[in-house]
Amino acid sequence: MQSSDAVDRAPRAVRRAHLTIATAFALHGAVSGTFATRIPWIKDHLHLGAGQLGLALVCPAIGSSLLMPVAGRLMHKLGGRASLRLLLGLWCAALALPAAMPGLPWLCLALLAFGSCAGTADVVMNALGVAVEERKGKSIMSGLHGMWSVGTLIGAAIGVPAAHAGLDGRIHLGVMAAALATIAVVVCRYAPDVRPAPDEEAPPRFSLPPRSALVIGAIGFCGVFAEGGSSDWCAVYLRDIAHASPAIAALAYTAFSCTMAITRLLGDFAVRQLGAVTALRSGGVVATVGGLLVVLAHSPAPAIAGFALLGVGISVVVPLCFAAAGRRGPVPSQAIAGVATVTYTSGLVAPAAIGGIAGATSLTVSFVLVTVLTLGLVVGAGVVGPGRGTAVAASGGQRVPIEKAAPATRVE
Repeated sequence: MQSSDAVDRAPRAVRRAHLTIATAFALHGAVSGTFATRIPWIKDHLHLGAGQLGLALVCPAIGSSLLMPVAGRLMHKLGGRASLRLLLGLWCAALALPAAMPGLPWLCLALLAFGSCAGTADVVMNALGVAVEERKGKSIMSGLHGMWSVGTLIGAAIGVPAAHAGLDGRIHLGVMAAALATIAVVVCRYAPDVRPAPDEEAPPRFSLPPRSALVIGAIGFCGVFAEGGSSDWCAVYLRDIAHASPAIAALAYTAFSCTMAITRLLGDFAVRQLGAVTALRSGGVVATVGGLLVVLAHSPAPAIAGFALLGVGISVVVPLCFAAAGRRGPVPSQAIAGVATVTYTSGLVAPAAIGGIAGATSLTVSFVLVTVLTLGLVVGAGVVGPGRGTAVAASGGQRVPIEKAAPATRVE
């Protein structure tokens, strides 16, 4: 159906919608980056051991996975704008909860709620991002996820000095929660109000991911497994396998994170020039080369280079998987929720799986598995190709006029 905006005003409206969703992604990332800087404070404040902290930190991923499937139903009932305002506002406000908890059981419950808000807001943001991408007629999803990475860096840039100064975590997270929630509520006023067509049936309150989401999610699983394993274990790999000093080992995470963020911001250009399938396949090749460098490294330099290439190669996996999911089926949010559930489960199991394999064999063998999974991106890249009738052309770079785009939902 056509937008309610006049065609001559549509480009301006779509640009505003794009900026709004990009800001929402950055706010979502800022919450994650802020929380990460105060995990040590929470650990010390509650006198938690490493195992207890590990148990608590699994809870956000569990909360996300359990509640993501309901996001589509909420969007159907409230519309995209109200859903984003509610869920992103709750996610920002929930930042204050973990530091205020009096003990481990309460912390786990708080982090379950924290993750639930994160996951549902994530689904709505990506669904709206896909709708805006369809209206623009060109790829924007990689850049949106790049803005999430920028947000994490901003949150960390504020959080690290606060932690270094010894600021009480309850004060820091409370102030940041209030500030970010206020910004979120204001920004979301300008979000596109994606609503179902009048005859569209409401999605079920809870359902298993559709088959198409499972296929796309399998590719996302490969990318997120490599991402989670690399981010959590790269410094340990540098220290134990490449015999680097702690300071040099930390450079591996910096190289990985920075190359991923930069490539995501530039990724839409690659998708427009090469097409989604070729961009993902090329990324898979780069990531596989990076994995091989890591596996074969016996000194810090090639290992750091390998992790940097892994960051480049897997940077576009999640954005392209979400974009592909949003183009399949009549309810984009439901398909995105299915893909997100599969991919984020990968992020949940990857660090533990790598640790288990390393304990039974070696850390090098663990990254052989990571390398094999990145090769899966090369083999399975075809699943992210544009569906028929979408506004994003098969070449990934051809602009389609706004009036020819035919999204399945109304954008008001």
